[in-house]
Amino acid sequence: MTTPDFAIAIMAAGKGTRLKSKRPKVLHEIGGRALLLHVIAAAKTVVSAEHIYCIIGHESDRVRTAVAHTGIQFVLQPEQRGTGHAMQVLKADFELSGASLPKHLLVLSGDVPLIRPETLAAVHDIHLRERAAMTILTAIPENPTGYGRVIRATPDGPYVTAIVEQKSLMPDQLSAPEINSGIYCFETRALFSHLNALDTDNAHGEFYLTDVAAMLVSEGKRVVAVQADSVDEVLGANTIAEMMHLDAAMRLAAAKRLMAEGVTIFRPETCVIDSEVEVGPDTVIEPYVQLLGKTTIGSDSRIRSYSVITNTTIGDNVTVLNGCIFDNSEIANNAILGPYARLRPESRIGEGAHIGNFVETKKTTVGKGSKANHLSYLGDAVIGERVNIGAGTITCNYDGVHKHRTTIGDGVFVGSDSNLVAPVTIGDGAYIAAGSSITEDVPEGALALGRARQVTKPGWVTARKASANERKSC
Repeated sequence: MTTPDFAIAIMAAGKGTRLKSKRPKVLHEIGGRALLLHVIAAAKTVVSAEHIYCIIGHESDRVRTAVAHTGIQFVLQPEQRGTGHAMQVLKADFELSGASLPKHLLVLSGDVPLIRPETLAAVHDIHLRERAAMTILTAIPENPTGYGRVIRATPDGPYVTAIVEQKSLMPDQLSAPEINSGIYCFETRALFSHLNALDTDNAHGEFYLTDVAAMLVSEGKRVVAVQADSVDEVLGANTIAEMMHLDAAMRLAAAKRLMAEGVTIFRPETCVIDSEVEVGPDTVIEPYVQLLGKTTIGSDSRIRSYSVITNTTIGDNVTVLNGCIFDNSEIANNAILGPYARLRPESRIGEGAHIGNFVETKKTTVGKGSKANHLSYLGDAVIGERVNIGAGTITCNYDGVHKHRTTIGDGVFVGSDSNLVAPVTIGDGAYIAAGSSITEDVPEGALALGRARQVTKPGWVTARKASANERKSC
């Protein structure tokens, strides 16, 4: 759903003092993404990026750099004087730029990462249906103490009479269960026309956006409330502990989503699954697996325990044995990897290939049906199909200044403990004898031996021991 008559303002200017962190609050991560990026993703389901205005202040350059790729617009709030002040800054930006005002403005907080597109759609729809001047997203937590309360005209009715901060609650309002989430939808002109009337006569000396609700009600305009399905969805995070609570909720939601799509996840509470991960049906995820970033896994695969997979594409019917670490790589169908294999960035493993125990690849393509089963390093290499890489093989890719490529053709047999000193090309069907150091190209179908000639001295050990014994007896 995209609505051109709507714009979205995301308040992301605060410092987050209680986090005790040097990072801006909205750049702390849960579910594998910054808090602000989660909110932007939800916002983009309502309007296109050019209609999203992110109000930044503390560490503004850092925040801008982190989310600029989303294509949203930025408004600078150099001095942070409250939520009402943020809207005053946005209003001034519209006036300065001469941009036409949207009919409606949805206001979000940059630290509510669990907000769902469905909830924003509900706020949008009720706001229009009720022809409201202001719509407030609310929630009912177990303990509302400390939150501003939403006071409805009637218990079951949609209309709101006021938003009252905790310190200002009257005795008969203390039991009010419904809290203000800080997420609103406004008729834009109604909002902007009241911003100059805000004052700082409150405990924090700030301009409160909540004061607009009472102003609109006093004029007989409609202020309505929409209750969110989940309290977690609308709560921000003011401490690291609260943030980790949201992280756990988001990751559990990701696991439940995948299981609903046919993925088996043993002990999902032990797995770390980022929100953007996609997995096909009938794949099995064992305990203590981490699936991070934009990892995609096909169907009928199995990821065994203690593997950490980041921004990697894995095909169908792939087996990843215990303790593997993959980063920014691609794995084709029917491959088998591990245990304890490491794929560094730009590794591409072909269909049916085997990458085994303690094998490391970096910027390397391994062709269909090829095998490197034991204790090898394959860096900056192109390896053809049906190649056997013996245990202990190393592509020596670095000369101390530059990286060089090793090219291995189809059907090559590389014996154990071989060093392939790049740049070097091994032709199709060639054999490399075990223990060789190959420094020159090997023609197709040739046998290459690159080892020193063996020298054997019979009786040497006996003579050495006798000589040692004579020295001891002296």
